[in-house]
Amino acid sequence: MIAMLKALPFGLLLTVLVALFVGSSGSRGGFLEIRHVEVMDIEFYWSWALFGCSTALAWFILLMMGD
Repeated sequence: MIAMLKALPFGLLLTVLVALFVGSSGSRGGFLEIRHVEVMDIEFYWSWALFGCSTALAWFILLMMGD
């Protein structure tokens, strides 16, 4: 459970970086469905599918590293 909580910031960072590069080129990313999101005055690209996959990847890497 602790590894999952540790993986959330890494998943968030990876999602923002990948969505920024893919979304700014005008692509939707196919399965990833990257969307341009505006919250208040902040605009960014986001994908829930990418967030789930990147968080799972970070979680498995942290699990393999052990304690």
